[in-house]
Amino acid sequence: MPQEADTDEVPSAFARAVTEGLSQPRKSLPCRFFYDAEGSRLFEAITELPEYYPTRTEASILKSCASEIAARTPQESVLVEFGSGSSRKTEILLAALPSLAAYVPLDVSPSALAEAAARLAVRFAGLQVLPVEGDFRHKLTLPAALSLRPRLGFFPGSTIGNLDRAEATELLRNFAHNLGPAGRLVIGVDLRKDPKILRAAYNDAAGVTAKFNLNLLVRANRELAATFDLSRFAHDAIFNEAENRIEMHLVSLVAQDVAVCGQTFHFNEGERIHTENSHKYSVADFHALAKQTGWIPQRVWCDEKQLFSVHELAVAT
Repeated sequence: MPQEADTDEVPSAFARAVTEGLSQPRKSLPCRFFYDAEGSRLFEAITELPEYYPTRTEASILKSCASEIAARTPQESVLVEFGSGSSRKTEILLAALPSLAAYVPLDVSPSALAEAAARLAVRFAGLQVLPVEGDFRHKLTLPAALSLRPRLGFFPGSTIGNLDRAEATELLRNFAHNLGPAGRLVIGVDLRKDPKILRAAYNDAAGVTAKFNLNLLVRANRELAATFDLSRFAHDAIFNEAENRIEMHLVSLVAQDVAVCGQTFHFNEGERIHTENSHKYSVADFHALAKQTGWIPQRVWCDEKQLFSVHELAVAT
């Protein structure tokens, strides 16, 4: 699931995405709009569920490999986190990197950046935190005093899995450009595994993921005066074996019409709104993707059950 919140994105962007997505032959909504205040709260609850392994597994891996990452990071480097959100996992790396010149969290949400900066200032006194508001897919400009320092990028949460192959390729190339010739990247990547584990992780018994998915419709009702009846839609997460991904959908339980922004959209019984993809990689597949996008794989760390992986990449020169 994505980690980049869009809480502060202007309503017109949401309206445009909803009306365009529902106008397609196969209806869809962008997953970045999950993260209003309630969506962010629900996602934090998801990370605590027994079925949802990615967050705690990645954190455990980072704790075990942080010292190795630190040993390979030059003093006075700049740590750049793409889509930082709450910066919770970042604290694991920051604790192992006391000689950083600065930490640069990059996110579209000013409120998330402000909250994280305030919290980190208390825990890491003396750390220079330089929040940058913006989309991590775009060019990053650092302050002149930091522009020549070595850069270590951080992209946890397997957010790369939310992108299709073309999007992931473009993003990794952009990261290589933003981090520069001596740049390195630490990135979390969810691994292929038994589909039963994946289905359980995205269809939890407590129904929290269902509430998280349906909250998109709640948000549309609140912000766009939409007329979604939540009792007429259901959450469903399926494993698409051909694409090696979990797909989240909202399924219309009856034939119905829904108004959004003055337009009417018809749903047949059983028709789906595709809300998220979460692609799963093998280590070899991800290394192949990295090599095609300007990176040289350096190290990879996995948990004992081979559920999740953390990779260290270096910009190819």
